[in-house]
Amino acid sequence: MSISPENAPAGATDTSPRNAHSRGRRLASWREHHGWSALASLRRLAARPLGSLLTISVMGLALALPLAFYLLLGNVQKLGDALGQSQAISVFMQPGQGAQQAQLLVRQLSEHPAVATVTLKTPQQGMDELAKMQGFSSALQTLDDNPLPYVLQLQPRGDLSAGAIEQLVTDIRAMHSVDLVQDSGSWRQRLDALLDVGNRAVLVLASLLALAALLVVGNTVRMDIASRSEEIGVLLLVGASRAFVRRPYLYAGLWYGFFSGILAALLALLIELSLAGPVAQLSRVYDGKLQVGALPLWLLLAVPLAAAVIGWFGARVVSARQLRKAG
Repeated sequence: MSISPENAPAGATDTSPRNAHSRGRRLASWREHHGWSALASLRRLAARPLGSLLTISVMGLALALPLAFYLLLGNVQKLGDALGQSQAISVFMQPGQGAQQAQLLVRQLSEHPAVATVTLKTPQQGMDELAKMQGFSSALQTLDDNPLPYVLQLQPRGDLSAGAIEQLVTDIRAMHSVDLVQDSGSWRQRLDALLDVGNRAVLVLASLLALAALLVVGNTVRMDIASRSEEIGVLLLVGASRAFVRRPYLYAGLWYGFFSGILAALLALLIELSLAGPVAQLSRVYDGKLQVGALPLWLLLAVPLAAAVIGWFGARVVSARQLRKAG
């Protein structure tokens, strides 16, 4: 026995060709309206080039600032790494200690698990370095003997924490025949602390500027909706849904965000190019040890997409509120 659609049980799914065709038409209409909304909103932006350009410029500048600070902090971090590679712990032996005691201390430090390399500098090498400095050569000629002690330059392992390096310095100071230990790691700890503060400041700044971009989009969409209030009222009266009316404005916010993100990425690239000359000179000063990095490609590509989401969200919030007032 066949069951007609009128006699079908409650809850049964209607899989008739007629219903499938109706769903297909609704889906096609939905896609067509999305395409029309995207193009219509883009044409509206092009119809008022000055206002659109000002909005996109303000948002682009706001989004470019966190990128510039991120670039600056990343390169300061690399500068600290490059300087840290050349900063060793200097161990000055007590006056009167000879070559035998110096070699014994070298062996002791080389066996320490926290030490990577140890270099011994003799008093004569220290005297030769002083003689090359301007103003010291004549003064050194008046000395009867060499007053300089043996000096050991040791490099800690790169994976050590600040606490482990501090403990290493304490252990060295307690060793026999050691007179003075100079540790230049404190400056790196201060630099790391400043970089942590800078990274947190960049996050806060990026959040505030993203909020500013959202407000700019929201205000622009609000003004656009207000200027078309009569048209929107007619559409609502003839039965258009709020989603139907809101869709072009959502795409307008998306375009604002997307184009401003592209502008922000271009501005960040211009900042990199403007710094290329001084950075190259700085790298030459450090014998090529300083490798200055640029903004990663994934970040430059992600900025327009993230800005588009911000623009869409700002338009979504404002348009929903404005249409509720209009309805």
